[in-house]
Amino acid sequence: MILSTSLTATAAALRSGQLDPFAYIDTICERLDTVDPQLHAFLPEKDRRGRLQAEVAALQKRFPDPLNRPALYCIPVGIKDTFRVDGFPTRAGSQLPAELFAGAEASSVGMLRAAGACILGKTVTTEFAYFEPGETRNPHNVNHTPGGSSSGSVAAVAAGLCPLALGTQVIGSTIRPAAFCGIVGFKPTYGRIPTDGLVQCAHSVEHVGYFTQDVAGCSFVAPLLCRDWRSEYSGQVEPLPVLGVPDGPYLAQASAEALAAFEDQLTLLKKAGYRVRRIPVFPDIERINRLHMRMVFAEMARAHAPWFARYETLYRPRTLAAIREGQTVSEEELAQGREGRATLRAVLEALMQEAGIDLWVCPATQGPAPEGLESTGSPLMNLPWTYAGLPAITVPAGLAANKLPLGLQCVGASMADEQLLAWVAPMADILASHCSIL
Repeated sequence: MILSTSLTATAAALRSGQLDPFAYIDTICERLDTVDPQLHAFLPEKDRRGRLQAEVAALQKRFPDPLNRPALYCIPVGIKDTFRVDGFPTRAGSQLPAELFAGAEASSVGMLRAAGACILGKTVTTEFAYFEPGETRNPHNVNHTPGGSSSGSVAAVAAGLCPLALGTQVIGSTIRPAAFCGIVGFKPTYGRIPTDGLVQCAHSVEHVGYFTQDVAGCSFVAPLLCRDWRSEYSGQVEPLPVLGVPDGPYLAQASAEALAAFEDQLTLLKKAGYRVRRIPVFPDIERINRLHMRMVFAEMARAHAPWFARYETLYRPRTLAAIREGQTVSEEELAQGREGRATLRAVLEALMQEAGIDLWVCPATQGPAPEGLESTGSPLMNLPWTYAGLPAITVPAGLAANKLPLGLQCVGASMADEQLLAWVAPMADILASHCSIL
């Protein structure tokens, strides 16, 4: 069910005319028709192929000269069903009426359209981007979860149904599923990709992220979506970054298998010339986890207040429990949770400066994707970085004993997204050259 596809190569071929866009879209639709009945990455749509062919025809008419075609000319993208997209209903993985979530199209979707992308369709999400899963399966083994909450988007990219898809992250909804499915997931610094046009879970930590199969594709998309992207950093990889390992109770949340794989990854990187420094950090990780989650619950409760009383019976159990707990969070406690974001970010960046490290590195997940579809897995390895709003990326970094993927999570300083992507690209190549991925 896995199919390798290069976003950069496909985009170049479509722009130049080497690849016929109509034939390419036909191929994509045929693969979707064959694979998605088992994968369940996309929401159903009548005459998807006809709509896409019309979009391609409009783009071809608008950009007849190959030299003037935009970066994502005729590239099909998947959009998580928490984003508003013109022409599509938005349900956010719920049973609530779609008209409740109607509104202007998300700016991030508009940016992709401006870059020439076609909307392949809406992808499955957990209910309101929380923990109640949809039907999407992991393309490496359909008996396992793909992770969440951006389940459909990650599965679509991993299976080669599209080379790019949008997701979100409030705890670990981009990094975790990307690691589970053996691809690249990128969550920029908080606020660098606009979050308007979303059915939001918790706005204080709501990040837009995206999925590609490699770091080159991720770097290709970043200037198109991230505010004030500094292209002068592209390709800047010298000197090698100093890597920081966040030792302590945070790291101990990972399984023995994930930690053993992480040590193997560090050994490979050290052999390639990277310096690794172990820094005690997050001694109060349980308090950080609680601050973050209580803040998320509170913001969920407040966001759903206009609908909850009327449609409470339509909410699934885990979402219902989160909202009910959020109703117990006082304004004072919510304010403390929000203030803690800046405090933690300052602590982490001070530690980076004092220890002379450029990137934090750690397991992207507690282990491989859990079996079954009842759970999307734990996001605890992603939580503190999301809470602090720091840019994070996961790259494929090995296989677990059950042959499912594991990922390495790399985290940079706030607003240092450009350096993060430039530094991670050669690290990903080193790991890929020593690990059997896909």
